[in-house]
Amino acid sequence: MGYLRYVAVGDSQTEGMNDGDELAGYRGWADRLAELLAEQSPGLLYANLAVRGHLAGQVRAGQLEAALALEPDLVTVMAGMNDLVRPGFDAEAVAADLEAMFRAFTASGATVITFTFPDVARIAPLVRHLRPRLLDFNERIRAAADRYGVLVVDSFPYEVTVDARLWSPDRIHATPLGHARIAAAAACVLGLPGSDTSWTDPLAPPLPPRTRWRLVQTELAWVGTFLAPWLMRRLRGRSSGDGRVAKRPLLLPVRES
Repeated sequence: MGYLRYVAVGDSQTEGMNDGDELAGYRGWADRLAELLAEQSPGLLYANLAVRGHLAGQVRAGQLEAALALEPDLVTVMAGMNDLVRPGFDAEAVAADLEAMFRAFTASGATVITFTFPDVARIAPLVRHLRPRLLDFNERIRAAADRYGVLVVDSFPYEVTVDARLWSPDRIHATPLGHARIAAAAACVLGLPGSDTSWTDPLAPPLPPRTRWRLVQTELAWVGTFLAPWLMRRLRGRSSGDGRVAKRPLLLPVRES
């Protein structure tokens, strides 16, 4: 089936962080998916309401009603990772926010796609203590999606989703290649013509193994460059999304994006 009105809600990943830059703008997997959809439906209109740093509750409070007002026939919902990495993470409450969005969007008649998250313990070994809560959260996402007939891009089972080439040095945002894979995965669950399961294929050639010393160097560099600044923002009660607005709040033709 062709789609005419696609709206994306979420946080920095959906905004497209690191697939582009602040000067030229960010593309991201949602933009890439819109381009694939427009190949089948040239009149497709697309809006992206995602704002970096938003927690799931903020996505629900700040993006849900705006998205419904656009009367989409396709919605993507990716949220919850910003919650999961914070102390005091309440899996039940965050899953409830996602479920409320699933319920509202499906009740409006829209097709909805959501996503599980890959193994953070293998992407960033220093936060491997988060793995149990990630496993539980992914299961809550699958269960809520099943209750409302929401399509799921289940990234966790596939080895390629932890390949370092799909992740930026901050280990939070996808690279352009990673964003392309996410878009291909969403196209696959939608059954778009020309889509297939090749998004799950491993990258070639495999990455060479790293020495223990190299691993230590990499982890120390990540802590100094990315983890420490993130912790400082949390201590100051600040967010990367402070003062930010959606990059594409109106439904516009994809070809003019």
